[in-house]
Amino acid sequence: MEELENRNILSKTFFWMFLGLLGTGLVAFYTYSSGLYLSIFTSVSSLAIVALVEVVVVIVFSLCFRKLPPTVVGILYFVYAFLNGFTLSVIFAAYELTSIGYAFAATAAMFGILAFIGYKTDKDLSNWGTPLSVTLIVGLVLTVINLFIGNTVLDIVLDWVMLFLFFGLIVYDMNKIRAMHEAGFCDDEKLYIYGAMELYLDFINVFLRILKFLGKNKD
Repeated sequence: MEELENRNILSKTFFWMFLGLLGTGLVAFYTYSSGLYLSIFTSVSSLAIVALVEVVVVIVFSLCFRKLPPTVVGILYFVYAFLNGFTLSVIFAAYELTSIGYAFAATAAMFGILAFIGYKTDKDLSNWGTPLSVTLIVGLVLTVINLFIGNTVLDIVLDWVMLFLFFGLIVYDMNKIRAMHEAGFCDDEKLYIYGAMELYLDFINVFLRILKFLGKNKD
C-alpha cells in the first residue's frame, strides 16, 4: 500500500514537472519567434526585473510553501516556469533547433536513470544535503565572479562540476521526496508541487549544461 502511495505521489510530481517544462518551452519559443527576446536581452532593466522576480518567487516558494494553500503554491510554480521561459528564449537564438532537441532527449534519459536510482535506493541520503548545498553555493559564486574575469578554463571546469552536482541532486531530491511523503512532511497536494519544482530546477540545469557541451551554434 505504501509503495502504491509513493508511486502515486511521484507520478503526480512528474506530471507537474512536465507541465512546468512544457510551459517554459512554449514561453521560450514564443518569446524567441515573436522577437520579444530582443527587447528583454537588450534592456538591462527588463532582464534585471525578470531575474529579480524569479529569485523572489523561488525564495517565497521555498520558505513558505508549507504555510501557503496548494493553489498558491501551484501558481508560484507556474509563475517561475513561465518567467524562466523568457530568460531561456535566448537558446533558440544561439543553438540550432536539432541540437536543442538532442540535448533535451539526452537530459531526459539521464534524468530518468538518476531519478530511478534515487527512488529505488534504500540508503539514507539525508547526509548528502549539506555538501551538495555548499558545493552549489560555491559554484554559483564562482560562476558570477567568472562573468567578470572571463577565464575560459575555469568556465569549463565549473560547467562540469555543476553538471555532476545536479546529477547528484536528482538522486538526492528523488530520495528526499519519497522520504518526505513517508514522514508526512506536508499535505500531498503541496508535496508533489514542491517535488516538481525541485526536479524541474535539476532538469533545467542539467539540460543547459548538456546543451552547452553538445549543442551546435547557429552560424
